[in-house]
Amino acid sequence: MKTFLSPFTMLFVVILMLSSCRPESPGFSHFEEYPYYSDEDLGLRYTPSKSVFKLWAPTANAARLQFYDHPTTGEPVQTKDLKKRLKGVWEATVKKDLAGLYYTFQVRIGDVWLSETPDPYAKAVGTNGLRAQVVNMAATNPPGWENDRRPELKQYTDIILYELHVRDLSIHPNSGIANKGKYLGLTETGTRSPEGLATGLDHLKELGVTHVHLLPVYDFMSIDEEKLEENKFNWGYDPQHYNVPEGSYSTDPADGAVRIREFKQMVKALHDAGIRVVMDVVYNHTGATELSVFNQLVPGYYYRQNAEGGFSNASACGNETASERLMMRKLIVESVKYWASEYHIDGFRFDLMGIHDIETMNLVSAELRKLHPSIYIYGEGWTGGDSPLPAEQRALKHNVLQLDHVAAFSDDVRDAIKGHVFHPERKGFVSGLEGLEESLKFGIVASTRHPQVDYSKINYSEAPWAKNPAQAIAYASCHDNHTLWDRFLESCPEASEAERIQMNKLAAAIVLTCQGVPFVHAGEEMLRTKFGAENSYNLPDSINRLDWSRKARYTDVFEYYKGLIALRKSRPAFRLTSEELIQKHLRFLDTDEPNLVGYLLSDHAGGDEWKEILVVFNGNATAKTIAVPDRDWLMVADAHTVNPEGLGVIKTATLQVPGRSAMILKSI
Repeated sequence: MKTFLSPFTMLFVVILMLSSCRPESPGFSHFEEYPYYSDEDLGLRYTPSKSVFKLWAPTANAARLQFYDHPTTGEPVQTKDLKKRLKGVWEATVKKDLAGLYYTFQVRIGDVWLSETPDPYAKAVGTNGLRAQVVNMAATNPPGWENDRRPELKQYTDIILYELHVRDLSIHPNSGIANKGKYLGLTETGTRSPEGLATGLDHLKELGVTHVHLLPVYDFMSIDEEKLEENKFNWGYDPQHYNVPEGSYSTDPADGAVRIREFKQMVKALHDAGIRVVMDVVYNHTGATELSVFNQLVPGYYYRQNAEGGFSNASACGNETASERLMMRKLIVESVKYWASEYHIDGFRFDLMGIHDIETMNLVSAELRKLHPSIYIYGEGWTGGDSPLPAEQRALKHNVLQLDHVAAFSDDVRDAIKGHVFHPERKGFVSGLEGLEESLKFGIVASTRHPQVDYSKINYSEAPWAKNPAQAIAYASCHDNHTLWDRFLESCPEASEAERIQMNKLAAAIVLTCQGVPFVHAGEEMLRTKFGAENSYNLPDSINRLDWSRKARYTDVFEYYKGLIALRKSRPAFRLTSEELIQKHLRFLDTDEPNLVGYLLSDHAGGDEWKEILVVFNGNATAKTIAVPDRDWLMVADAHTVNPEGLGVIKTATLQVPGRSAMILKSI
């Protein structure tokens, strides 16, 4: 995630906020004294005969509901006072069918009525999220939803992640997709590029990935849903409503039921295609600060404060949420459970996970695994700045050993492959920089302990940080920073296109044969470019969209990725499930050559039918020779092609590996 938001400023509200954080807040000296409400019934509980509204606002001395028949304008058609209950909860019941009406909450603290707002537990909203909406959730289920099932997943290391922005997939004129930029664009089958190649959902099926990781699809602030004709773009890391689908990806943002139904249609279509769905969630901060939903109901409570009493900012976006406070922790846990149950979501990627506390992340994991043990949880093991939360309590990469069934991205292997992420001019292993061999080996063993890895030479980590391989995600690029192709243009301007293609293929071979869980950035398999843009969070579609003509132009690259994915899925040796199995079956080959790493997977690793698998990576520009066990080998992948049936037999004790290439062989 990038730093890109400027928090709203409003002097009166700032003064109110600062005063509410002081010890003289009504009835409480510290946020820790605020009452905890344990029942899972906050927000709206709808039936056709009545609707029950519950709001947690312990510092308020009055609260009211206002109902509207329009999502953004007009006067209230009804106002209803809420009654104060126990544990800071306010409640109101309306005994009639309210379906379709919009509503807001408003609280009074002292003598001041704060702004109207939906509540943090809103499940449906109208245009731009200004008002919540009463929706009969059962009526939003698309045909066959009751039969929707998560595609089979036997173990986490079977996962192959593909990171995708909903709009990027379909918005290009050459996508062949009718519902451009919409959830429904991901439901279309039979779509083709002008060259006749599969696009969209069919492309994902053809590629063979197991999970699509969707960039933020909850309701975010940066797109004006009343002006969709302007075709504005944003990644969506500016949360507004955590439990509501983003409206700009629906065909009618004004009707909360439409975005819900179309989101479910998207999930079902992916499931029907054998692909699971991961949500990118951003519980670490909110898009607005003083004027957020949280601060208009319980000022200050949901956020951490700095030493001066203002908002701390580990997100680098103006604020950071306080996951260690019980009601914020409760909201996060209930939110992911809601997405997993109501929308059948299969996994969650936590943005800037290091802002959250370890206890919260472990509770998220435990509760989701109760719903379904195959739900996968991972995140960025870092922050965007310092935080008042003590480092030992943060869900950082070096604290992953304290996390239960929670994974983190390996920046160690990312930067070993391509070079330092914040220095685009620097080379990496695949572009010829020496000294990254141990960091690459660390990625190959999925950040676990291995006797042949020298931890004194790892680029960022001084010790293993994963208990098991499923906790480490190997990747070379993502939505942040340059695309992999653009990175090679930046760091290797002297190289030819053919040479850069070989670098890209070598990077793919490394990522897709690492132990742990591999991650591919959408379009990497057809050399996606953003024309040099390093931070495209709000740049036009012309920069961000997937250009499907590149699939035809670089068919050999696509086929290489497709072949590597198929090879990984067919070979248990690349998907070992424990540190012990990696130590037992994976042995690195001895070599004095820089930028040359080889290893052997032996003794039918992971129950693989293949007794021995030999993998060698050469990041040098020229061919290198490495000593290998003396026997007959069947080549299954080289610098250009992947074919499990074989590319030829070699009998040798020394293997010559061409420059900038991978070789994968099996013993025969």
